[in-house]
Amino acid sequence: MKYLDLTFPTPEENLACDEVLLDWAEAGAPFEVLRFWEPDDYFIVVGYSNKAGAEVNLPACQREGVPLLRRISGGGSVLQGPGCLNFSLVLKTANSPGLQSITQSNALIMENHRAALQPLIPAPIEVRGITDLALNGRKFSGNAQRRKKSFLLFHGTFLLNFNFFLVEKLLPFPSQQPDYRQNRSHRNFLMNLSLAAEEIKKVLRRFWNAEEEIKGLPFAPIQELAMTRYRDPAWNFKF
Repeated sequence: MKYLDLTFPTPEENLACDEVLLDWAEAGAPFEVLRFWEPDDYFIVVGYSNKAGAEVNLPACQREGVPLLRRISGGGSVLQGPGCLNFSLVLKTANSPGLQSITQSNALIMENHRAALQPLIPAPIEVRGITDLALNGRKFSGNAQRRKKSFLLFHGTFLLNFNFFLVEKLLPFPSQQPDYRQNRSHRNFLMNLSLAAEEIKKVLRRFWNAEEEIKGLPFAPIQELAMTRYRDPAWNFKF
């Protein structure tokens, strides 16, 4: 597996990079990928099928100058920004036990990450909902995936030092919630993980055996996709 620690200047480029990495693998790149990135600015990301007007406080986003983008994977709407560590896995599904379906992949990868992080934290880490990691019933990581014929993209966020007051302002209560949320507000449901980003990167790199950095990243398709799809209101507000 190859390793990439790269944050682009804009939200559009960062989302485009994940999509291009998946397409690159599907087109024949002979390796899997683990990527990390940490946004400098706030932006909303809605899941592929989310209705932006229902899941996001659009007037508040406009007042705060926080843009909205749509990703290619499922899941709910999230606020991204400083204090978030994002990771992206591009994994080969063909002939890989445990990656043959969405359900199997979710279970396998979430349990892998729970086990990899557990030595860093004294309290038991729980896999909750479908793709959440939690401590004492409070969520610190959410994840989603997108599948193609031979590869999948599994990506997510670790909350390390995040502004939950801004989450309350920009995201209404979600239309769907996992059972363990129990109608709690964002501030009472989410938590920051008391770890440095470098600690998490280190244990996940070791777990996935991702030591060699990617060479020859296809920057041109990333820039093109960022300028077309991810800056297109017809895509971002398609539902």
